[in-house]
Amino acid sequence: MAKIKKGDLVQVITGAKPERGGDRGKQGKVLEIFTEQNRIIVEGVNYITKHSRVGQSQRGTKTGGIETMEAPIHISNVALVDPSTKKTTKVGHRVEEQTKDGVKRTVRVRFAKKSGKDL
Repeated sequence: MAKIKKGDLVQVITGAKPERGGDRGKQGKVLEIFTEQNRIIVEGVNYITKHSRVGQSQRGTKTGGIETMEAPIHISNVALVDPSTKKTTKVGHRVEEQTKDGVKRTVRVRFAKKSGKDL
């Protein structure tokens, strides 16, 4: 079971400090996950400028130019944020019994462990 999923709130725990132009300490939502490369895209973190060639579309409008977008960051460089305390935390799994339409099922559920201090 994955520790970080799309839509989770995460915090960058490595890299340069914001005073030096880095992203350490910034929090954002996970927009996309690339499981094969172990990378994720976090909203508002790791901005790059992408240059695309100027061209024309079918309707004659100009395309291209310079755009800023989020680049992938390695999954080991972020930590999950506990929604109640807004501090970084570790993720655990527990087994729970659920009943749906009279059928008892055992499912694994993700939960945030108690966060004593920042990681």
